[in-house]
Amino acid sequence: MRSIRIAAAQTPEFRDNIEAALDYAIGVAAQAETDGVALLLFPEGFLQGYLTDEPSARRVALDLASTAFAAVLHRLPKSGPMLVMGLIEIDNGRLFNTAIVVEHGVLLGRYRKAHLLRGEQAFDAGTESPLFAIGDLRFGINICYDTNFPEAAAKLAALGASLILCCSNNMMPRDKAEIFKEQHNVVRGERCRETALWMISSDVTGERDGRVAWGPTAVLNPEGQVVAQLPLEKPGLLIFDYPA
Repeated sequence: MRSIRIAAAQTPEFRDNIEAALDYAIGVAAQAETDGVALLLFPEGFLQGYLTDEPSARRVALDLASTAFAAVLHRLPKSGPMLVMGLIEIDNGRLFNTAIVVEHGVLLGRYRKAHLLRGEQAFDAGTESPLFAIGDLRFGINICYDTNFPEAAAKLAALGASLILCCSNNMMPRDKAEIFKEQHNVVRGERCRETALWMISSDVTGERDGRVAWGPTAVLNPEGQVVAQLPLEKPGLLIFDYPA
């Protein structure tokens, strides 16, 4: 059986430090290229941090048509895997929680988070669910809370996807993190079973200001079973041979 090697990075949290985030991403991408990875996923809000208050989000937001974003693309690798990375986007004054898809330093497209938490009112909701492809592999993107809504995954399945990439950032107050620690994969597994799609997730890990993030960064099969997962407590790169 042919396969396509996919990967997800479980990363430290970078907040308002694009250069540090890029340095980290470049290092992970180089490791992934060495290991023959074709598609590499990073967490929600990875580039600037998951900043949800409007002044902070607006201060770091990037217009994808700007010279500042062109400089980001210039720094990304010109070889190796296709990258999917979370960032805060601004477009005509509107803020979006976005995941970009980049191949060899070229922007292929974006997905804007469609289902927003109460704490994400600084953002506008996205309305489109684009698909992307590597060879025969067609994939779409959900961002974190999107996976709580069956229609988000169902829309991708109806369009012909076989894989969902889930960018997440589950840095939560410790008591809340304990409650949800085992629930993320349960919910994601429901979406896989409903749609017969695979899913790979990427999350942050670490502690900050009484908050903790464990992940998970995992691969789930169409039966909703976890078939690969990184340890919850530390950064790493999850590599999986997806059966194309």
